Amino acid sequence: MIKIRVPATSANLGPGFDCLGLALNVWNEVTFEAADKSTYHAIGEGAEKLNKGTRNLLTKAYTLVYEVCGKKMGGVQISAQNEIIMSSGMGSSASAIVAGLFGANEMLGRPLDTNELLRLANNMEGHPDNVAPAILGGLVVSIMAQEEIVTKRYEVPTLTLVIVKPRVDWPTRTARAVLPKSVSRADAIYNIGRAILVVDALRNGDLGLLQKVMEDRIHQAYRLRHISGGAAAYKAAKHFGAAALSGAGPSIISFVPPEKAEQARLEIAKVFHERGIETKEIVTIPSSQGVHKIN
Repeated sequence: MIKIRVPATSANLGPGFDCLGLALNVWNEVTFEAADKSTYHAIGEGAEKLNKGTRNLLTKAYTLVYEVCGKKMGGVQISAQNEIIMSSGMGSSASAIVAGLFGANEMLGRPLDTNELLRLANNMEGHPDNVAPAILGGLVVSIMAQEEIVTKRYEVPTLTLVIVKPRVDWPTRTARAVLPKSVSRADAIYNIGRAILVVDALRNGDLGLLQKVMEDRIHQAYRLRHISGGAAAYKAAKHFGAAALSGAGPSIISFVPPEKAEQARLEIAKVFHERGIETKEIVTIPSSQGVHKIN
């Protein structure tokens, strides 16, 4: 039996659209055990949806590794304990893909290296901003250079993060559909400079700088106006620290001083509650670890 952990991630981080991703200290734990037939069972976040069948991103990723390695796949019992909220902007799909790939690779004796796992994960997800930190941990800048995935990983100090996820319908296809087909040169320049400074601020734990440079002109405003309460919650989050949409949303992520975390959690959630929208809130820190095997 093999047991692994894979972290949640938050991508974009304001101006770093499709390029920046941060691993979070929120985990899905998955066990893989050889069995007579293949089964899948989850508890925790998303269990009701995931337990309706055995075909999901995790099991598809698991199967893919066997196909790529030319190995015959026997039965496997997969059990997941999920803390990562689904459809939240916390990389739940990336974590499922990475868990399946990593679990299968471990079961086969690690025939694939980290770069090969990253390539497979990117092919399944369609972009590396979430899968890269899920595999590598820490803060990761990732880009596509023709067929190559170029990544740079950074350690991040212990920062306090408040994530508030409203219970609204916000599928990824909608989050992409509301974006403009092109942006102005001025908006591109605005984001480029700030994305560089976001990386510097996170590496150094500089909340003051982070609060000044986490603004975005490429995706956030377009998405926030379609998320009920989103713009108001984002504005509330900015009172406490550096705020952004987590990934494509609908969650709001805020980097705050530790002593302000509880007040920030309550005030950001209150914006949604006043509109009759339920929320889930998480207070956490970045993770230096990506997916890994545990005893």
